[in-house]
Amino acid sequence: MQKFTKLTGIAAPMPLVNIDTDMIIPKGFLKTIKRTGLGVHAFDEMRYNLDGTEKPDFVLNKPQYRATEILVAGDNFGCGSSREHAPWALADFGIKAVISTSFADIFFNNCFKNGMLPIVLPQEQVDILMKDAEKGSNARMTVDLEAQEITTSDGVVIPFEIDPFKKHCLLNGLDDIGLTLEKVAAIDAFEAQAAQSRPWV
Repeated sequence: MQKFTKLTGIAAPMPLVNIDTDMIIPKGFLKTIKRTGLGVHAFDEMRYNLDGTEKPDFVLNKPQYRATEILVAGDNFGCGSSREHAPWALADFGIKAVISTSFADIFFNNCFKNGMLPIVLPQEQVDILMKDAEKGSNARMTVDLEAQEITTSDGVVIPFEIDPFKKHCLLNGLDDIGLTLEKVAAIDAFEAQAAQSRPWV
């Protein structure tokens, strides 16, 4: 998993509340078990007309937001079914951080497992960031995980909280497999001892 340390990029405003996982990636695209290739289908029904053409009013279709890396979203982002394809689709699109007042628990935890940083802030601070995101591609927002700070294009600094263990995993690019590999020496030692003490196994 790629490390997340500090990100400076375009932030897109998505104030709609209760954006669920079916809106992020519709069920018709859940057949794959690959983490790549889903970005083109992220927000598919919001993003495209029935004939496959883009809806020009959708925020991520606008020229100034096509390179978005940060989403500033409405409350209860990622609710609905527990599909891990939702963070896969966002990550494949290029989203590396999502900021909201709240997230569905399963989606929230799946983000960390896929190298994406979900940040929970009070409504007043999300409003500040939403307004900053509305400036478009001329404004860059910075998310500093090490310092646990978000800096707007105007220099306003907003601190955020994060679980220390989840922070460690993102900073070091550790998913579940990576965490296991950190203990490989201890696992090997245990296996060697077990082989000696129980050779019949």
